[in-house]
Amino acid sequence: MSKQHPQDVSLPRRAAMLGGAGAALALPMASLTGEAVAASAKGATNRTASTFTTRDGVQIYYKDWGKGQPIVFCHGWPLSSDSWESQMFHVANNGFRAIAHDRRGHGRSSQPWSGNDMDHYADDLAQLIEMLDLKNIFLIGFSTGGGEVARYIGRHGTARVAKIGLVAAVPPLMLKTADNPGGLPRDVFDGIRAAHVANRAQLFIDVPSGPFFGFNRPGAKPSQGLIQSWTMQGLMGGAKNTYDSIEAFSATDFRSDLKKFDKPTLIIHGADDQVVPVDVGGRASAKLLPKAKYIEYPGAPHGLTDTHKDKVNEDILAFARA
Repeated sequence: MSKQHPQDVSLPRRAAMLGGAGAALALPMASLTGEAVAASAKGATNRTASTFTTRDGVQIYYKDWGKGQPIVFCHGWPLSSDSWESQMFHVANNGFRAIAHDRRGHGRSSQPWSGNDMDHYADDLAQLIEMLDLKNIFLIGFSTGGGEVARYIGRHGTARVAKIGLVAAVPPLMLKTADNPGGLPRDVFDGIRAAHVANRAQLFIDVPSGPFFGFNRPGAKPSQGLIQSWTMQGLMGGAKNTYDSIEAFSATDFRSDLKKFDKPTLIIHGADDQVVPVDVGGRASAKLLPKAKYIEYPGAPHGLTDTHKDKVNEDILAFARA
């Protein structure tokens, strides 16, 4: 395992750096506590009610709401667990235990220089699951989080998993390659990287203002609240971490991971997804997982967990109860 750089910015300090509004939102979230949890797994250190330290020294923030069968949510790029708040609130109010973490380098978790790849993301998720001794899990991921879920299953299996969910997710493979001719050209992702380096703050305004929520479509009514929330979540992440994650979500091949899916699987994708096109994501995964339940939302954008949250909430809860 590569040596991690010391973390230069503490969680409270990073919250304060966001300004009054950012601090007002971040600090109460850091105080959230979940239900009583099992003893720490072997190798975990410095655990609190909201954080734990991975075996390679990265502090991971998590939230744990409600009681019942656990549903574990993995978030998209460059966001945090807050992006799942509508779904977590809904399932926790309907008899389930909702758990989500901020991926390393994102949100309130610390910002390691290295290890910003799917293998590390999956191993961090595994340690969270082991630390909380979660079993019979409904494991669900949005966008990049869907890749994290797939790689977790590829590396750690499904012994603790009862059901799987992929929502607007990046698997099987986003990048166009010789054996994936329907993928997106590398130039697309090089452009995102160039914009990230040139002006990350502006990129993190432009993405939610345009393609992420479909606000660039004729007749769309942009929500400044959604745009600002997306921007704030993105800028809480580390610059190196969110930069590296572009390669992780775009170029990681999850096809071999999907072959290890042996639990009931729900796939949700928007037909007008401009970030992970439906033919690249949901439809392609559904072909590789013919027994999965595939639901396509006509006209829905990538950010459908917000724009179509009532429908997403309904479909996730129905699948959880089935």
